[in-house]
Amino acid sequence: MAAQLPIPVYTSLETLYADLGTATNHAARWNDLAEEFQKRFGRRPTHIARAPGRVNLIGEHIDYALFGVLPAAIERDILIACAPRDPSLYPRGDVNAHNLHHKYTPQSFTPTKKRSNSIGSGPPEEEVHVEEWHLDIDKKELRWESYVKAGYYGVLNRFFPTSATELEHPIPVDLLVTGTVPAGSGLSSSAAMVVASTLVFLAANDKLDGVTKGTLVEMSMENEKRVGVNSGGMDQAASVISTPASALYVTFYPRLAATPVALPGSSASSTSSPRAVFILANSLVTSEKAVHARTRYNLRVVETLAAARILALHLGLSVGPRERLTLRQVVGRLGQEPEEGWAEDDESLRTTLRLAVKEVERLRPASADQDGQEGVTLEEMVKLSGMPKAEFREVYLDWIDVEATHFQLYKRAKHVFTEALRVLQFREVCARQDADDALKELGDLMNASQTSCSRDFDCSCAELDQLTKIARDAGAYGSRLTGAGWGGCTVSLIAEDNVSSFIEKLTAAYPPYNNLKGDALSEVIFATKPSSGACGMWLSSFRLRSLISPTTLSIQVRRVGREIELM
Repeated sequence: MAAQLPIPVYTSLETLYADLGTATNHAARWNDLAEEFQKRFGRRPTHIARAPGRVNLIGEHIDYALFGVLPAAIERDILIACAPRDPSLYPRGDVNAHNLHHKYTPQSFTPTKKRSNSIGSGPPEEEVHVEEWHLDIDKKELRWESYVKAGYYGVLNRFFPTSATELEHPIPVDLLVTGTVPAGSGLSSSAAMVVASTLVFLAANDKLDGVTKGTLVEMSMENEKRVGVNSGGMDQAASVISTPASALYVTFYPRLAATPVALPGSSASSTSSPRAVFILANSLVTSEKAVHARTRYNLRVVETLAAARILALHLGLSVGPRERLTLRQVVGRLGQEPEEGWAEDDESLRTTLRLAVKEVERLRPASADQDGQEGVTLEEMVKLSGMPKAEFREVYLDWIDVEATHFQLYKRAKHVFTEALRVLQFREVCARQDADDALKELGDLMNASQTSCSRDFDCSCAELDQLTKIARDAGAYGSRLTGAGWGGCTVSLIAEDNVSSFIEKLTAAYPPYNNLKGDALSEVIFATKPSSGACGMWLSSFRLRSLISPTTLSIQVRRVGREIELM
């Protein structure tokens, strides 16, 4: 299983960025980062961690309902260089964090020990989530270093327990961050930042032994909650587990699992189907997932959870008095899924999902209210749940920050079930590989996903709707939003030989692109192929040298103990 593999440590940038054709450009970035680190801190970095952004090909907003999704890591990434500081001169665990982007000011912070509840006070011990370390993170005014702190948090609480007989302390470090994943674009820059931060703190404190890719995904999921986002795990799994040249089928129930999925025409020997390329286009509408979480992302989490309970009751399924089950669990109980889960080739999930799409009509309100809402009020939702109001608030609302007058249970559940079906259909088409109409079938599924995201899940926006329509008119097989939505990027499926003409047409037809040229344009619209996941290079020295020509990079490597030296 891919999730059980160790975190890779590469010896070559050419291996790391395999099949992407731009290793030279990446080598310059890594070298510049190492040289700038030495200028700022007076020594070379000992570790550099990389975490890529991701594009979700299909499967939007269903990961936290525990349905499978199909993301892929992209070439653009976050890099964090690190080196220890002298423990005799700086507080234990002190962090001095810099960012290469000029708009982000340097920050320093030191974790402190947080007192747990005194015996005999507060709620019972089993209801208290004890945090043994504390770092201030302002969830309302989100700053770049908050994501660095979030990654550090999990490492501290997992590996540095204050209750240990012989207290171990984290080492003080200097950090330098750089990245090419545009913030607020829907390409998961926040998850990439948290993954890279978690990884670099693990490496700097020599805590990577026994940490698998799955462990890093789980830690990063928990860590990102520190900034106020209840993430379902797709972003972190794609950033950590992805492999080159493949999408990733990620499932979360009954356990985390990831399987590579080759795209049609991805094989060099493929002749009957054109090679698939994805074009990412930024709508230039910034989507700050954490800032708007209470009315958007977090609200959708609550709506899908409440819908799951209420639908289960309508269907006569077993539901615990305080159980907060997901829509995926509803499908499992509806289809009498075995405890170990259905096998990947079992048709039961697809069959039961089709049934669930019919049964979700039970959640449709009898009539829209005077505001045209198809949702229910809080009072109506509580009544439908069969729970006392105080208990409902404790189970469904007190743990997450949301704001709404109406809760759209029917629309959200309908999207989740139909989108989960589209993921399975997308994967099935990919498995056929050389079918002549494979790309058209995939495009149709992407288009249906966009319609559902816009109408039923209400996570699109006017600019995304416009951009996806332009993409289809310009020759895309399919085009849809990717990421949380409400702005950010679209992903369009096209044939590889149409990349240049497609970008030209999109640039001419989407008004916000009209005055963009050169690097400014390539920052907002670009082709991508699936990349490898999070990794590290642990360095005793870092120097890259072109040995053949300015455009062909060769990297010499030798091992020095447990470290890698690039000459």
